[in-house]
Amino acid sequence: MRNKLQPYLFWILLAYLAIGFVYPAIGVIALVCMLAPVVIAPFKGRFWCGNWCPRGSFYDNALARFSPKRPIPSFFRSKGLRIFMLIFIMSVFSAQMYFAWGDLAAMGMVFINIIFVTTVVGVVLGMIYHQRTWCSFCPMGTLASWLSRGKMPLKVAPSCVSCGLCTKACPLQLQPQSGKEAGAFTDGDCLKCDRCTAVCPKKALAFATSEEPATMKKPA
Repeated sequence: MRNKLQPYLFWILLAYLAIGFVYPAIGVIALVCMLAPVVIAPFKGRFWCGNWCPRGSFYDNALARFSPKRPIPSFFRSKGLRIFMLIFIMSVFSAQMYFAWGDLAAMGMVFINIIFVTTVVGVVLGMIYHQRTWCSFCPMGTLASWLSRGKMPLKVAPSCVSCGLCTKACPLQLQPQSGKEAGAFTDGDCLKCDRCTAVCPKKALAFATSEEPATMKKPA
């Protein structure tokens, strides 16, 4: 299920910023990346964030090489911060767009500035903590998370031995093994990236829409 293009999508982000500062009008195409995670979330959870987001690709495949990969502080996952960031970013964006309205270049620059500043913040946090720290409270990710709970759950078979390898592989440091008792992990922040299923030594993990491992199949 994992998108094989994901390791290369960060070039889209770099090209977007490089071209955007010269030709600001193209900045408006960022609207796709802002809306996509929210539109997809009711059907496949935060699938966009883990498989198609260019900035997520940048964090996973470029920044990860330099990140100390420390635990993401619980503060960055808190509901209060996530609501604040959602209101703050949307307020700043709306105010700037109001004054830029009607001028395509100025409107595009609003998008470019938002993407650039938040990416820099993400890089700084990634160099201090973990490369995906920003994704813990990204406004669009937060909206997607709220719409994602229970969508495309990760099934956890009884054969799970709670070794913790899935948590180490998870870009958001979630704990898929915690769903063993319930039989499924339904955290709305799961990025559906398949990294946990790839490292599970017992093949005890599988997303609901993918082929179930033998340990989960019912006997004939």
